[in-house]
Amino acid sequence: MSALRRRPLALAAAVAVALGAGALAVTSASAAEAPLKDYELTWGIKQSYRSYVTGMAAGSFTPAGGATQAAGNGPFTFPDGSGTYDSDTHAVRLGFAGGLKIASTLHGFELTLSDVRFDSAAAEITADVTSGGTTRNDVPLADVTVTRTMTDMETRLTKEAATVLGSASYEGAAGDPLTVTQKPAATQTPSPTGTPSATPTSTATGSASPEPTSSTSASTSPSGSPSSSASPSGPASGSASPSASASETGAAARGEIADGTLGWGVKQSFRTYVVDGAAQGRITASGGATQAAGNGAFTFPDASGTYDTDADTLSASFKGAVNFKGHEANGSYGLDLTLSDLGVELDGGSGELTADVDSLGKASDDVVLAELSTNSADLKATDDVITLDGVTAKLTKAGAEAFGGFYTEGTELDPVGLSVALSDDAQLPDGDGGSDSGSGSGAGSDGSGTSSGTTGGTGTTGSTTGGAGGALASTGSELPAGALGAAAAVTVAAGAGVVVAMRRRRTVRPTGPDGI
Repeated sequence: MSALRRRPLALAAAVAVALGAGALAVTSASAAEAPLKDYELTWGIKQSYRSYVTGMAAGSFTPAGGATQAAGNGPFTFPDGSGTYDSDTHAVRLGFAGGLKIASTLHGFELTLSDVRFDSAAAEITADVTSGGTTRNDVPLADVTVTRTMTDMETRLTKEAATVLGSASYEGAAGDPLTVTQKPAATQTPSPTGTPSATPTSTATGSASPEPTSSTSASTSPSGSPSSSASPSGPASGSASPSASASETGAAARGEIADGTLGWGVKQSFRTYVVDGAAQGRITASGGATQAAGNGAFTFPDASGTYDTDADTLSASFKGAVNFKGHEANGSYGLDLTLSDLGVELDGGSGELTADVDSLGKASDDVVLAELSTNSADLKATDDVITLDGVTAKLTKAGAEAFGGFYTEGTELDPVGLSVALSDDAQLPDGDGGSDSGSGSGAGSDGSGTSSGTTGGTGTTGSTTGGAGGALASTGSELPAGALGAAAAVTVAAGAGVVVAMRRRRTVRPTGPDGI
């Protein structure tokens, strides 16, 4: 076995955001390990080998037991991966169902690969190999260069693989790239709430992807599959539709925003991962931003910007910041991420969510974190207030980079909600109309809308709001399947991690770059 396969990879901390199904609960009997399930492994062995088998050898590949082959003599996918994530060593170990028969009558060979396994600590792929009526178990087929995302990882064929494939020239040769992901599944859209509530409006179970399956969320993979919270993440309001009713408003059709709040949880599984999962850290809202009780969503207050209800456009910037910190070791942190100066741009039902991001001492302003999509293209106001709930947010490429590659582009984040006042005397849904509004009194809040709070591994202290996710219940103490699934995907490489320093901008957000 090569040194690469023998060497355990230290899994450093990385920024999570898992964006699925399969709860990862750590039991008291084995606090370090958490189960993983519903993964898939895709690997083509080696493209030139596949061409040889189906070409010169006039042979065939026959997947079985749920395994499949991509069209055009492509790579193979082995399903139903299950195994464990070790939060102490950060090792991911998975075994997969299905088998692959490789045969050529012309060249006189027939072999079967089964029980394919991936071990991030050993950095290798193994399989049981049956040939000539004899089965050899756990034959190392390839060394793997494990990456942050566990996608398109480089592989190098072993001496044992060369023997299995029938040519000494394969030893040390580059194999096909390897991808290990959790199987995506359909999302569940959160139900709109008619009135502010202290409990989630619905209970949803997770889907088959690396996300938590707590009673408060339904989500999918950090590798890019959708994820959404079943609890409202936006401002609580009296409207049960994505936009306010079409009643007449006293405000002009276009003008300056007087005030408003943005409600967003970033990603429920990420919050759970930071506070109750492997990161064992804390979340701190500041600068007027607040967090709902039970490690809930965040409210960013004091909106400014412009609107045009005729053109259905809106540009708003919000104050406050939120810091995620965890994976402490000797006084330093492997996770220290701050988002501030959040902004929303909407045009005809679509748009973008931006924020300032500080990472590794480098400040990046106006990073486009997510693409937004509302349920209605119309921006209508009721009583001089435009309210949008359940706005879909999908991670952009720049957003994925901002989160250190923990999630892939297209991952669905928590839904966004916002309420903006079009006049100084307009009443925001939380209660305190006018320019001083924007933060209702949630658990622990002083109602001022300006106090900060911290959520740590042992509970929540400080102020929170009911305005943007005050209805969210506690995520509980179970480890997040999504975050650990993503952690398995993002921190399996030694030295992985993102260190982000906190910084705030007070100016109104202009249109900026879409990458870091």
